[in-house]
Amino acid sequence: MSSISFTSSNKLSREDYRRQKDLEAARKAGTAPAEQDEEGKDINPHIPQYIAKAPWYLDTGRPSLKHQRVQQEEAETINDKWYARGLRAGPAATKFRKGACENCGAKTHKTRDCMDRPRKTGAKWTGKDIKPDEIIQDIELDYDSKRDRWNGYDPSEHSKIYEEYEKIEEARRKMKANELDKQSTIELVKKTGERQKVNTKTRTTIRNLRIREDTAKYLRNLDIDSAYYDPKTRSMRDNPNREVEESEAYYAGDNFVRYTGDAPKMANLQLFAWQAYDKGTDVHLQANPTQGELLHREYLQKKEKLKDTSKDSILAKYGGEEHLDAPPKELLLAQTETYVEYSRTGRVIKGQERAKAKSKYEEDVYINNHTSVWGSSWADGQWGYKCCRSFIKNSYCTGSIGIEVANSSNPLASSSTNNSASTTANKELSTSKKTLVELYNERNKNTKSNNTDNDVNKHLKRKDLGEGEIKLDSKKLKKALDNEEKRYKLKDEEVEMNDRKRPYNSAYMGKNVSTEAEVTEEDLEAYRLKKQS
Repeated sequence: MSSISFTSSNKLSREDYRRQKDLEAARKAGTAPAEQDEEGKDINPHIPQYIAKAPWYLDTGRPSLKHQRVQQEEAETINDKWYARGLRAGPAATKFRKGACENCGAKTHKTRDCMDRPRKTGAKWTGKDIKPDEIIQDIELDYDSKRDRWNGYDPSEHSKIYEEYEKIEEARRKMKANELDKQSTIELVKKTGERQKVNTKTRTTIRNLRIREDTAKYLRNLDIDSAYYDPKTRSMRDNPNREVEESEAYYAGDNFVRYTGDAPKMANLQLFAWQAYDKGTDVHLQANPTQGELLHREYLQKKEKLKDTSKDSILAKYGGEEHLDAPPKELLLAQTETYVEYSRTGRVIKGQERAKAKSKYEEDVYINNHTSVWGSSWADGQWGYKCCRSFIKNSYCTGSIGIEVANSSNPLASSSTNNSASTTANKELSTSKKTLVELYNERNKNTKSNNTDNDVNKHLKRKDLGEGEIKLDSKKLKKALDNEEKRYKLKDEEVEMNDRKRPYNSAYMGKNVSTEAEVTEEDLEAYRLKKQS
């Protein structure tokens, strides 16, 4: 079969289209040779047609995959297309030329475009100091070159910035090294005990921030002569409460934290690294901490070995090794240095008694003048205080008076009191159905004093209330019940009602209000019936 190729502009007949499909199937099956492009390379028959077929604006009339490959163009550098800055076209002229710049004498620009400093008398009139002509370049920049912000930049200019920052960094490293040397000298003087004038109050440290809930350091001790507090760095190096032991103190100063834990170990490592570096050993704790740790460990082992060797040589020469093997004095016959003398009853006469183990709970804490704790007494199924026989928790102590009252109380009397109280209660229940007027009459008969009668009469504002037999008017009683019902409704509505919307005298509505504000027997009966319901 011969290869058939058709352009996109030719229209295939039905027969040509069938032949083309058969040829494509034969190429995919491998029975027909593959199609070749313009360079003589075989085209993969399995490539889809929309990829192998070139678009109309790139169609050459023959099979090709060139439109799918990267077009190799000549790479042009942007830096090659730029103006030669600072270059001049040969030596300067010796005399002024016609048409040249009147200010500097160069012929490549006009007077208005001159970039030199305006002279008092231009080169046109003096004929001196004529500037050479500049190199004029005609550069055609493409779209990207015109919009490139780094076009024409000289990379060698950036080396000046590197040199400047390297000088600053070198000065910073030298200053930091001097500060470390000064600090190490101060710490070494402190450890050796030598004197040196160091003002600890003006020394700056890292800013020490605190949690807002914690107590401020300057509030630990308000004494003026206490430890110095630096408000700028929020540091207090000394112990504000020196009378309290450091093991029991909540805060013992910043220096206590600096010299506890792993801080001394880190300081020893840093000191060893400095001393080793001064003696010629290339060691740096920050650059290679593992090396510094291993060298310091090796140094300690050699030091301990040398110490043991010197110790053995001294013992071999002078003797006395048996004194070193003695047990501690605390273990000899269970003796201690503290002297304590006891009496026959076990009370301490001389010395200090052995401290008791403390628990996490509060012990021997007495409140409200009590001398015993709650729960020290038990009676009749109730806990109480032993000091006053009180069975009310958190009550005030009455002392011996409370004990006497508790002892003088008689259970039989208390039971009779309870019986009388229950009898009274039963009577009140039986008479609860009586009217208020009847109850008032009964109380008035049992009362012998006239003062009580006067007080009640004043309160009710009636002199003849309860005197003789009182007859209730059914109409007035019904009206009083209606008024009482309205009063209850208004009372419930006032909870949800705003004061501005509440009607005037709403609190007195439903009552038999008169000029004297008298309360009738019907009102009392209506009030009692409403209460019972």
